[in-house]
Amino acid sequence: MRINQLLEKFQHRTPVILGSEQFTKFAVLLPLIEKEGEIHVLFEVRSHEMRRQPGEVCFPGGKYDPDDEDERFTAIRETSEELGISLSSIHRTFPLDFMLSPFEAMIFPFVGVLSAEEQLKPNPAEVAEVFTVPLNYLLTAVPACHSVRFKVEPEAGFPFDLIIGGEDYNWRPRKREEYFYVYENRIIWGMTARILKHFLDIIKEADM
Repeated sequence: MRINQLLEKFQHRTPVILGSEQFTKFAVLLPLIEKEGEIHVLFEVRSHEMRRQPGEVCFPGGKYDPDDEDERFTAIRETSEELGISLSSIHRTFPLDFMLSPFEAMIFPFVGVLSAEEQLKPNPAEVAEVFTVPLNYLLTAVPACHSVRFKVEPEAGFPFDLIIGGEDYNWRPRKREEYFYVYENRIIWGMTARILKHFLDIIKEADM
């Protein structure tokens, strides 16, 4: 093989995140709704019967289905199913920055508007309740910030003899900031708070 033949294999490639084929895709929607002339952000409280993160505050969303048109449609479909509203009542959706979780997941967040005219009918199998928070409150709120450290623990049989330093190898520490928003008796944290802060930062930067 000549070098020109070799490089032809790279000419029409579109780069993606290395290893992303092993990641599970999820999409969520940060829903905006007008109440009494004021913009609110809508949140869900996960059903207490759910296996993962029962009772926690979240945005509507879920796993990307291969039959979905794209991640935006996933966010709209999941929101429709969880809140018991029509697809057409979710409009003006725009992408936020996507996220990579430490647990081999890619999360695609979107912001969108819910028609105030359509009454919500949350699916009790997934949603215990919904509540809203005024956007103006969130824009002035200062979230508490705490760090979470990830410890590297090589599995049994790891070939320490193949790396310089062996068992004394200086693994690079990993740290992630976790944000906490408090509204009345609600605690918003984790991925939901991270997406919320990103959304609020975009608004603040645009107003500067």
